[in-house]
Amino acid sequence: MAEILLDPSMSVPADASVYSKDRPFLAKVTENRLLNKPGSAKETRHLVVDLTGGGFHYKAGDSIGVFPTNRPSEVDEILSRLGATGDELVSPGMLKLPVAIPLREALTARLALAAPITKMVATLAAKATDPAEKARLAGLLAPEAKEMLTAFLHEREFVDLLAEFPSARLTPQEFVDHLRKLMPRLYSLASSSRVHPTEAHITLAVVRYRTNNRDRVGVCSTFMADRVPVGVTPMPVFISPSHFGPPEDGARDCIMVGPGTGIAPFRAFVQDRVATGAMGRNWLFYGDQHRATDFLYEEEWNAWMAGGHLARLDTAFSRDQHLKVYVQDRMRENAADLWKWIEGGACFYVCGDAKRMARDVDQALHDIVAGQGGMTPAAAAEYVKQLKKERRYQRDVY
Repeated sequence: MAEILLDPSMSVPADASVYSKDRPFLAKVTENRLLNKPGSAKETRHLVVDLTGGGFHYKAGDSIGVFPTNRPSEVDEILSRLGATGDELVSPGMLKLPVAIPLREALTARLALAAPITKMVATLAAKATDPAEKARLAGLLAPEAKEMLTAFLHEREFVDLLAEFPSARLTPQEFVDHLRKLMPRLYSLASSSRVHPTEAHITLAVVRYRTNNRDRVGVCSTFMADRVPVGVTPMPVFISPSHFGPPEDGARDCIMVGPGTGIAPFRAFVQDRVATGAMGRNWLFYGDQHRATDFLYEEEWNAWMAGGHLARLDTAFSRDQHLKVYVQDRMRENAADLWKWIEGGACFYVCGDAKRMARDVDQALHDIVAGQGGMTPAAAAEYVKQLKKERRYQRDVY
């Protein structure tokens, strides 16, 4: 695999302090191992990124940004359907480049190939010469077909549109004018720099799925899992600072709720608190599908428990019993103790899915405050709001 360089500005600068999102550091992955055990329905990987020479000083709670590239097979299919070689020069407007770049470079490392837009359908409708294709496109663009169009686009990527409407011949420039910029992805760091000063650890959920009879992938997750050989190909990265982090006062107790890959920053938290000799207690709520196959970093958590660095560990493996159990259910089961910790000054942290988990955990917290504190819902809401103001309730959700 060729070296991945997004542009000449990514060459190594003399002053390492200038590494940033605008000038990422070319790091190498030194470890890539599967965390799930055989039989799991998931693919979660632990990656170690070598930051030697980058001059980075990250803290627990920060994130690492990764610039991915698109799958070569998808790029090749798009070039074929455009009737292009890849050498054609294009100037994607959203990139604001001083000079035109080869089409293959634009499609590989600069532009997002997923999430097609309505404007693309309109362009195809104007260009199509086949009567059946024109009729189908016109139907999708009809005012009364908004929901149908949304569903149609949701199941497709740009390559699908080129495949389904071949009579609409676009020039390379016309095609790239419809694409958005390929953005870096952020991952919560799963390590503390106090323990791993020249490394960044990532807990990676690899995304693979199927729509419209095509295999799809998460661009960045499969880039790291499949297309960055260990110790060989540089990967463009940067550190993204965050306000999310363990309490500055090491005497404070720490309650952490992190199912799935939401566990990542809390591995960093505990590493950090052990390294600094923090005296506050640590309580972890962790959940996933099956204990036997999906308990991420199980050996480490058990070792911290045995060493007294983790005071409590409550797990919720949703599919190990008939009725599904989640982290918010474990919170409710331990409501009295949870309330004692919070009243005693503990900080409460949540990391993971924003759509359901974080919302359900937030509701459970409000209910526990109301029930255990003898408060009305309104008073409980004010109490939780105050926790946020004091930075004793922090969330890293996505």
